[in-house]
Amino acid sequence: MNNAKKQHRNEPRKSEPRKPKALVENVISLRISDQEKRTLEKLTSKTSKSITDIMREALTLWSSKRRSLCMD
Repeated sequence: MNNAKKQHRNEPRKSEPRKPKALVENVISLRISDQEKRTLEKLTSKTSKSITDIMREALTLWSSKRRSLCMD
């Protein structure tokens, strides 16, 4: 059982200090549906990860799957 205090909907999320990362200079924008946006918002609130972190993780997972299927 998780003993962590549940965050209430209107309570601001406590941000953790960001780990230093290599300088990232590239910006990519994309259009997503309302449903996809809601899904991303749910993921950010449940995981405390940013949309950027979730998208990077998705890219890594997709790339791994593609390599494992020998499609490269």
